Order: sequence, then structure tokens, then C-alpha cells
Amino acid sequence: MKLNNIKILAISILSIFALASCSDDNNMPPMASIDFSGSYMQKDQMGRPAVNTVFVNSDMKDTFNVTIPSEQGANFAAMFETNLKALSPAYANDGDTNALGLDAATFASVLATDVLTVSLDGTTTFYDGTNVLTGRALADDVITVELLLIFGGEDFSENPTLSNDNVDANDKDFLSSFPYLASPW
Repeated sequence: MKLNNIKILAISILSIFALASCSDDNNMPPMASIDFSGSYMQKDQMGRPAVNTVFVNSDMKDTFNVTIPSEQGANFAAMFETNLKALSPAYANDGDTNALGLDAATFASVLATDVLTVSLDGTTTFYDGTNVLTGRALADDVITVELLLIFGGEDFSENPTLSNDNVDANDKDFLSSFPYLASPW
């Protein structure tokens, strides 16, 4: 299957690198040497880390990964709800909610649309105690937040052994300027 959007994105990214390569000290290959022919296929969607991995049944991974986000909720919310209830005793009874006040069906529908929402006029964070799913800062402990929302119950106190990945910080300091991520080890 050809995905023209992926090609356009790749060309756009490479165009940015090509423009950045105008100085003599950059060893970027000339654009003419890059071959964009062939077919491209989207392989994975990860708007929210681990959500696809945990809640999409293995026989549906490829289908989920090529489903546009606006159709994911309708197509996958029931599967997400079934898997959420199977995983978490915090949703064992109808009407049980997580700390956001979302029952299993509502939370599953939020998770099934695998996009990262971003607040354009407020705090950008995965969860900071007040703001929820308004973006993602580099230092946000995304996996622990997801575990708390899945296993923590109404006040994050249920299932404490399942509600934390015990990775509380990055292993290297973030940079103060772009690209912000620490260099690989």
C-alpha cells in the first residue's frame, strides 16, 4: 500500500536537512542521491506510548496501525475496553472509575484514539496533578501516569505494585536548547 503522506513527510524532512546543509561543515549527501521510489507503509502508531502495545490484540496490530485516528475509537474502543477490564481489577465492577472519573468504556474510548492532544494555551503535560493529557513534556513520566490511570483506581491507591514503573527520571540531563534530548550513550 502506498502512503503518499509518508513520502511527503519524508521529502519535507529531507528538504529541511538539505537547507540546513548549506554550510561547508555539514556532510549531508546531495538531494539527487536520495531515492524516493518504491512503496512506503506505516508500521506503527504510538501517539501515547505503550497504549497500542498493551491494548491492541496481536492479530489486529497491522489494522490498528493503518487506521486513521478519527476512525480508531469507533473501530477499537470495544477491544480496548475488554482488554482494560481483563488487565485491571480497578475496573472490575460496572461504574468503577479511574482518578479522572472515567469508567472503563469512557477511558477505553479515550485510549483507542491514539493521538497525543496538545493544549495550545495552557500547560503542556501528560499529567501534572491538575492538567491531564494536554501534551507531553520531555520529563513527563508517561508510563507511570498510564499505569496509574489503568491500575490505580479512583485515587491512585489501588494496586500500588502495578501503578509505577519505578523509572523516575531520564538517565541523562536534557539539553537546554534544540534538540533538547541528551546525546545517546
